[in-house]
Amino acid sequence: MRAASTARAAFLVAPASTTLAAESATDNRYMDLAQTIDAARACAQHAELARRLAEDLPVISFPGSADCPDGMFPNNVFATAPGKFIVGRMRHAVRQREAGRADIRGFFRDTQGYRLVDLSREPFVAELTGSLVIDRARGIGYCGLSERCDLAGARAMHEAFGLNLTFCFELAPGEYHTNVVMALLAGRMVLIAADGFRDPEVPRAIARAYGDNVVWLSRLQKNAFPANAITLSPTRVWMSTRAAEVLDPVQSRAIERAGFALAAVELDEIEKAGGSLRCCVAEIF
Repeated sequence: MRAASTARAAFLVAPASTTLAAESATDNRYMDLAQTIDAARACAQHAELARRLAEDLPVISFPGSADCPDGMFPNNVFATAPGKFIVGRMRHAVRQREAGRADIRGFFRDTQGYRLVDLSREPFVAELTGSLVIDRARGIGYCGLSERCDLAGARAMHEAFGLNLTFCFELAPGEYHTNVVMALLAGRMVLIAADGFRDPEVPRAIARAYGDNVVWLSRLQKNAFPANAITLSPTRVWMSTRAAEVLDPVQSRAIERAGFALAAVELDEIEKAGGSLRCCVAEIF
């Protein structure tokens, strides 16, 4: 029996900093420390994102913290599987602070009754659904190894999420998270950038699992974050406006033929921090 391919709710964490996380930028080439964030504009875009996503499912928003400039990307730190609330082991100290948030932990553990699976103090690195892209319908994880996730971390995530199979592979040099180079859409389609993988056979093998429902992304397209997309219902895919605009007509039609409407939200202020729409969304299963 196939499990649910999309979440039943989602949670976001509001942006709260006008600076970028210099520590994170050491291994996230999608960041440019010369840029500054317009906090009011970032908050407005984030609020609009929450409003729009609520078209598909309930959305909860937690306040951000100024000392956690990457906090608006909670999916790397927090995740759920049925009955379990998982806290990741972050590489950088600036993100390890997020993992200790008592309000988010308490909401899931005490209010919602989830069992806490706390990886945050383990000796490995495991940045949850940044590094691990999950086909929830099949129980298969695709885990890209990089500075943000090692093999021990991949094993721990496999167990924490209760997956049937996890396929581990190395990301290309300079790539930090798998969810920037591939997206799985409700277990039916994959968006994938071949240059994001060290071994060119890996993306071809992943693509074969999805038959004709594959959209190949170029290097230039990948840099605009179309692979940082998410499905929160079986019939719609969400990505940023910038990401949607780089898709060509053939790619857009392929997504539509697979049964997905394409929805876009303006997030250019938030994207200055090196992530996009999918990074902003922590799914609740």
